[in-house]
Amino acid sequence: MNGHVFGAGVLVLVASLQASAQTLPSGPFVLAGGHVAVGGDASASFAPQDPGFFNFTDYEHSALRTVRFDLSVSVTAGEHFTVLGGFQDENFDSPRVYALYVRIHPWTNRRFDVQIGRVPPTAGLFAHQTYAIDNILIGYPLAYQYLTSLRPDALPASADDLLRMRARGWESSFPIGNQAPDRGVPLFSGFRWDTGVQVHAASDLLEVTASVTTGTLSNPLVGDDNGGKQIAGRAAIRPVTGLAIGASAARGAFVSDAAASAVPGGADANAYTQTALGGDVEYSRDYFLVRVETVWSRWTLPPINEPLINVPLRAFAVSLEGRYKLRPGLYAAARIDHLGFSDITGTAGSQSWEAPLSRVEIGGGYYLQRNLVLKLSYQYNTRDGGRQPTLGLPAAQLVYWF
Repeated sequence: MNGHVFGAGVLVLVASLQASAQTLPSGPFVLAGGHVAVGGDASASFAPQDPGFFNFTDYEHSALRTVRFDLSVSVTAGEHFTVLGGFQDENFDSPRVYALYVRIHPWTNRRFDVQIGRVPPTAGLFAHQTYAIDNILIGYPLAYQYLTSLRPDALPASADDLLRMRARGWESSFPIGNQAPDRGVPLFSGFRWDTGVQVHAASDLLEVTASVTTGTLSNPLVGDDNGGKQIAGRAAIRPVTGLAIGASAARGAFVSDAAASAVPGGADANAYTQTALGGDVEYSRDYFLVRVETVWSRWTLPPINEPLINVPLRAFAVSLEGRYKLRPGLYAAARIDHLGFSDITGTAGSQSWEAPLSRVEIGGGYYLQRNLVLKLSYQYNTRDGGRQPTLGLPAAQLVYWF
């Protein structure tokens, strides 16, 4: 896409939206005497074509070229029970249910609840900010979006098999299990929710969440694929106004039963896990907001053929992002990301099992009205490997919510 055409299109879009923005509804629809509330958001992101090397998501769309609709419904049944559902469509595919759970609030005077069903993420900071209205930019942090070559349904038979798929997370293939080429998984899926039970408690100083679910951070599931469970937890402390410090941990069975049964001699799927740790800090004051988040993940896979994968596969991500309000309705933002991987030894020697990657995204947003924002950004990616080692992309996004 020509840069001049891209810029001219954005200017035309701004002019037309400013003329009509004030006519858009600005709040959720409340029905049945307040027992039913319906809200939602719509976002449209535009950018030049990314072949899938950097911004491909686990729904097989580019995070910078997506038209997305979200609808949230809550039905309250008395003081103690609420049913919540979330429905989503991307790029006019078939709509899907990404959230459906019951929230039980045993005590009306305490901040404690139990949630059962397809529940919100437990671990991580950005996991709670994946809606376009919460994201200060257009792209996603690498830990939550970038696809590694690993798959729960297909396994490399040797270190060489894994190294051949280095930087191929958009379409990887392995000889054990499902041999059809398919997308890999990120460290932490920012687009899907897991199924299970979650407990949440909070005070003015401390907030704690724990859950038992069917999938893992990188592969949330509706139905179980291996009989194992993930245990996850997060704690956040707010010692002073504007400051929050959080820590997360999770561990669950990663390899599917179908892939484990395809291993020569068989393998126990529950023995091969994803373990993750995270830490984060958020600070806001006056006109600025700063967030720092780290995610460390480890996967274990069955050793099958020489050269063996006989060490855990590790990945580490760090993200620093900030926003500054320049004037009412206008802000600037930036995010710096790095994603690194541990080494394994193949026939040709030792190297990282996945290609290290860095990303810088700068931009900002302008509020056409309270619930309608136009974002512009420029994203630059660079990595050590793959068909395309660098890629720069301008992007625009329009976000509306009610």
